[in-house]
Amino acid sequence: MKEVFVGNLNFGAVERIDLVRDRDAGQPRGFAFVEMTESAEADRAISELNGAIAGSRAINVNEARPKGAAGRSGGFRPQGGGPLRRRREPGW
Repeated sequence: MKEVFVGNLNFGAVERIDLVRDRDAGQPRGFAFVEMTESAEADRAISELNGAIAGSRAINVNEARPKGAAGRSGGFRPQGGGPLRRRREPGW
């Protein structure tokens, strides 16, 4: 494992960071939610970081939407949402 330092991002006070991880594997899923104290500073961070190049990829930064706001497409989910999952077998 290698720790990576990200510096020189002076956009304002960060209240909380939520690094999203895969439920089963525990590995990071490649995105996080950053909660900032001041709305204007968050807007500035969005406008300056969205589309910035990191390595060979463009960074996607936008305002987080509440769960369910992104809309759903696909089939019928009889149990009220979420992916259908197979039951895990015991490890013994």
